[in-house]
Amino acid sequence: MGRVGRKILAWTGGVLGALALLIAASIWLFFVPSAKELPYRLVASWGGLGAAPGQFDGPNGIAVGGGRVYVADSLNHRIQIFDSQGHFLSDIAVGPQGLLPKARPMNLNVAGDKLYVADYWNDAVQVYTLDGRLLRAFGGKTGSGPGQFHAPGGASAKPDGTIVVADFYNQRVQWLSSGGAFLRQVGVTGQKGFVAAGRFNYPTDVAVDPGTGNVYVADGYNDRIQVFDAQGRFLRMWGGAFGLHLPAAINFLGGLPGWFRTPTSIAIGPHGDVFVADQENNRLQKFTAAGRFLTAFGHPPRAPGYSVGAVAAAAGGSVYVTDPADQRVERWVRRAALRAPLAGALHARPRMAAPGSERSH
Repeated sequence: MGRVGRKILAWTGGVLGALALLIAASIWLFFVPSAKELPYRLVASWGGLGAAPGQFDGPNGIAVGGGRVYVADSLNHRIQIFDSQGHFLSDIAVGPQGLLPKARPMNLNVAGDKLYVADYWNDAVQVYTLDGRLLRAFGGKTGSGPGQFHAPGGASAKPDGTIVVADFYNQRVQWLSSGGAFLRQVGVTGQKGFVAAGRFNYPTDVAVDPGTGNVYVADGYNDRIQVFDAQGRFLRMWGGAFGLHLPAAINFLGGLPGWFRTPTSIAIGPHGDVFVADQENNRLQKFTAAGRFLTAFGHPPRAPGYSVGAVAAAAGGSVYVTDPADQRVERWVRRAALRAPLAGALHARPRMAAPGSERSH
């Protein structure tokens, strides 16, 4: 190759390099938000591997209400109840509702004066009083018909008692009456959807804003949050550029602020803010109700696995998190004021499926 050819190659390489830098800068400027709040700080934790009161084997879901903290101790087939400081009060032995002899409670939600439990193994949704008395149960047999479930990931309720369920393998979110009668659904049963609004790729959890009745859905393997009104009409979504789906193999940008790598749980705070358990990034992210990024916080796990399973936001401002890798529950509180810009980190971890499933796109 002559001198002219080498100069052309060098010039072309320089142009391509500059173009790559320009694209990266554009992504950062337009699609990567800066933090508006300081990250929360960890102030307490409790637990450890075991089956004794206060110990866990696979803590997944978590909810708060009435001054109590409810933890889905999944592989011990129970829900443990603590006070706000982590002192054990009692537990609920979640009984079988289907073909399997034991239950596996997943995401939990407190709505009004009731606790809503998604039983992943038994394809059921259970409703309890806040002191642990079973009121009713729906499902209990794998199915794809109206009002049936296939591994529900989370359930909650609107102020009027309407129940909303993330129906994981059926790729849909169902609305049921307080008595369990089917009302409507969003998503196409059994069909994964990617870019389009109102389609899901394994929805993992739901949360209902009690003030508006809006339903927030953690669209797990699409790495985004979708929001619907009380009647199931699409409102907005976020997570990455325009909330679009990126295949697992190339979603190396999912660790940026405001983006996700498998949101597994979602909770509404006392002022309408939205907290998301961003599991594969080992962090919690906080947003406004409109999806504006506010802050992120978390830590790497000490044991193999992920340090974030589920999130719950208490009326007093504390945020409770399950740490399934380290078999514990954590309590985080807000710092007073933002003093310096916060930068996100890039993560390139191998993808992992939700418990009991394999992730596929």
